[in-house]
Amino acid sequence: MILRKASVRGACSNGTVIYFFMPLEHPIMRRIAAAALLFACSTPLWAAQCEQVIESNDAMQFNVKDVTVDKSCKTFTVTLKHTGKLPRNAMGHNWVLTKQSDMQGAATAGIAAGLNNDYVKQGDERVLAHTKVIGGGETATVTFDVAKLKAGETYAYFCSFPGHWAIMKGTLKLGS
Repeated sequence: MILRKASVRGACSNGTVIYFFMPLEHPIMRRIAAAALLFACSTPLWAAQCEQVIESNDAMQFNVKDVTVDKSCKTFTVTLKHTGKLPRNAMGHNWVLTKQSDMQGAATAGIAAGLNNDYVKQGDERVLAHTKVIGGGETATVTFDVAKLKAGETYAYFCSFPGHWAIMKGTLKLGS
């Protein structure tokens, strides 16, 4: 039997493309290639997801309502994308993280802080992390230390732009 090398291309659902250059005429070699492809495609599932992209829009909505932070993450990054068209002074959005029990107080205090302070009271210890206020087409990112989060505690994230926090909110938890 003459074995010839064959090129096989495999693609994972996450867009990763794998190429195999090996003799595949023998059934065992095909099984090895299939197992290698399965392994290669599943490895990103083992890695902790230490970032989240959240979109906001002109209809005062976040597209993500619940976030779980893997406890193996040292830091966690949130990227807020404003997919709307209105400017920040008319329909600006930010992403603010507090304990669930501190959300209303921090949001109320943020109103007095004003747009120049991103509607977050300076030095407010209830605020664990926040982005700046952005307008349509803009993006903001914040990275925070996961050590600030406690297992079993429920955290709230919200937009502190006046009138938005009652609608634009979600929960964040520390996972396993």
